[in-house]
Amino acid sequence: MKLILKEATIMDPKSPFHNQIVDLKIENNCITAIGKSIANPEQLEEIKLNQLHVSQGWFDSSVCFGEPGFEDRETIANGLTVAAKSGFTAVALQPNSFPIIDNQSQVNFVKSKAAGFATELYPIGALTKNSEGNDLAELFDMKNAGALAFGDYGKSMDNPNLLKIALQYTQDFDGLVLAFSQDAHIKGNGVANESEASTRLGLKGIANLAEEIQIARNLFLLEYTGGKIHIPTISSAKSVQLIQEAKAKGLQVTCSVAVHHLVLTDEKLSEFDTRYKVSPPLRTEKDRLALLEGLKNDTIDCITSDHNPMDIEHKKMEFDLAKNGTIGLESAFGALQNVLPLDLIIEKLTFGKTIFALERESINVNAKANLTLFTPQGDWTFTKESVLSKSKNSAFFGMAMKGKVYGIFNQGKLILQ
Repeated sequence: MKLILKEATIMDPKSPFHNQIVDLKIENNCITAIGKSIANPEQLEEIKLNQLHVSQGWFDSSVCFGEPGFEDRETIANGLTVAAKSGFTAVALQPNSFPIIDNQSQVNFVKSKAAGFATELYPIGALTKNSEGNDLAELFDMKNAGALAFGDYGKSMDNPNLLKIALQYTQDFDGLVLAFSQDAHIKGNGVANESEASTRLGLKGIANLAEEIQIARNLFLLEYTGGKIHIPTISSAKSVQLIQEAKAKGLQVTCSVAVHHLVLTDEKLSEFDTRYKVSPPLRTEKDRLALLEGLKNDTIDCITSDHNPMDIEHKKMEFDLAKNGTIGLESAFGALQNVLPLDLIIEKLTFGKTIFALERESINVNAKANLTLFTPQGDWTFTKESVLSKSKNSAFFGMAMKGKVYGIFNQGKLILQ
């Protein structure tokens, strides 16, 4: 595919064209020319969009698509189309399908289903067999098949010795361990953040301690074993502090935060709307502000949508019984612009590639065309009509959004909304 992107503002601090308005000529999968006004004697297709901005392609480190097993929630094909139209050129797929992605054949299956799409899919292999926390899964085999990292989605490792062994074992092949951190015993039957809001509403609380004590334990294990650990979707002020202290010690720890924890608090639970039931739970305003500060001082390395489609039968029910999760791909950029500056948003939506050892080229001549197309301008409201996913369990309905994603160019394909 050959085309010219017209009058695009480049958002890439590592590019010599950063903050410049230029044309980009793309041939097949490569940027072949960048200039103020590129001549077009071949009469290539020209793409001119209002206030067009272009950055390195965004990467989401945590998405769920359901397939195989839960295709009623989302399929890989539609999920990747949603991701592309939401600005993501690559996503890391969580292993919480049915069957669980815990062996080489399952990794190969989801990769084959993702072949040929503009958005690249990188499977995360389960850390333990069937994500049950009893025995390590076939980590090395899955790594050879293309697994990006290893973790049990939404489940914290109850057995510290098994996590210790995983951290030691994965060092042999430079593997990355994901450690979701929430102590199941302290969480108990909790369904919402333990706070004034949960007390007022009569909902069983989940104390910040459930997350923080597990993060502290996991960091102690990392200090003992060495290796690399990534702590996904942290949600409390103390968690930020613990990770900041660990980084100061030189430990190889990274972490992410979900969009909904940056823009929403547990005050949203006042009407018992299960769209706001997520794991970890929405926290207080104090925690939300600490997470934003953690992004600004680089304690928190990247932002994820933590996109988790859920069918209506498991979501529209009593709060105690409803499943956790919200979709987030479509709303990620617009919601983030309410709370963070544009340059920081772009950095935190692309830095995950570095954590997960994926190719990350700056925008330049002869570089691979792996680009996100968007505009930071324009105000709009997120509604059901904005949802491209099969499932509609969004915590962002009714939220004022800023800016718009146009789409992506990757794998030689242009995908626009």
